Amino acid sequence: MSRSGHITRIDPAAGISGGEVAIEYGELSRDLAGRVGIRFGSEMAHIVAATQKRALSLVPESSFGGPTDVSVLIDGETEPIGKPMDFLTGTKLAGGLHPVTNPAFDPGDGALFVTRSGSRGEHVPITLYQITADGEVIEFSSDITNPTSIAFDRTGRMFVTSRLDGSVYRVTPEKEVVAFAGDLGIATGLAFNREGEMFVGDRSGTIFRLNEIGEAKQWAEMEPSVSAYHLAFGPDDALYVTGPTVSSFDAIMRFNEDGHAGEFYRGLGRPQGLAFDREGNLYVAASLRGRRGIVRIPPHGASAEIVVAGMNLVGLAFSSKGEMILATHDSVYSLPLGIYGLLN
Repeated sequence: MSRSGHITRIDPAAGISGGEVAIEYGELSRDLAGRVGIRFGSEMAHIVAATQKRALSLVPESSFGGPTDVSVLIDGETEPIGKPMDFLTGTKLAGGLHPVTNPAFDPGDGALFVTRSGSRGEHVPITLYQITADGEVIEFSSDITNPTSIAFDRTGRMFVTSRLDGSVYRVTPEKEVVAFAGDLGIATGLAFNREGEMFVGDRSGTIFRLNEIGEAKQWAEMEPSVSAYHLAFGPDDALYVTGPTVSSFDAIMRFNEDGHAGEFYRGLGRPQGLAFDREGNLYVAASLRGRRGIVRIPPHGASAEIVVAGMNLVGLAFSSKGEMILATHDSVYSLPLGIYGLLN
């Protein structure tokens, strides 16, 4: 039996500021359970709820990135009552942004691209930002209103959708913005299959397939989304799509090469950006059983678990160094989890 207050498990074991984590510990007396506190490094956390064996707490906003000791304390005391346990906290790369889906890495130089999308029709001074491999945040472009999804094709060319005008734009390294395709409804998600063909999700109910000169054909249909379609191709070259609805029990849909749909996993709240690792596991920004974070679903699609705690998450990406990049509605974080993406 674990000693009183000794942490036995933290679920999940990684997160960003504001994420909700469960700390399990050796049973406390009822009196001590009513006075329990949780500390991340030197910062006390806000406790959502606590029992004699478990506390739900939020990762403190002031936590620094990297490994952090989590410990159980009793109100009025400074020393932990049990042995601390390690927790991995995300490092904030940039704030003041407005991503609405996954950020994307330039395969050429490893720079990260992220949007400041704004509300529909809103014109903001800078809409695309570049975060260099050295961590410098650069104002990249203001020429696309409401940029939504960013993706690079197999030749390294960058494409961006605009949900305002239903277009896809190609953005050159010299920051020139060139129209590639239009008339795509409320264009949101963007992805390329292994043959290099482009797929764009119109959140009003259509997925388009585009050829190399931007000619689009309706390829598949699905239920309209209240926010966006998010697209990712899996190792099986099937297209996986999330499209949040008003339901709290949404599905990730899987489309085969002929555009026929089936449910891959159902049971998520507001599923948004998604990405695969090299082992074929799917990661998605969503709620699972009432808790928000990054959910991991194995290739068989029969189970799911939260592996990163975080609120307001809209997307993720994997770096070539094994980092998971997390995008919230206003910031971007890095977590060195040692997970490599399917495309890395």
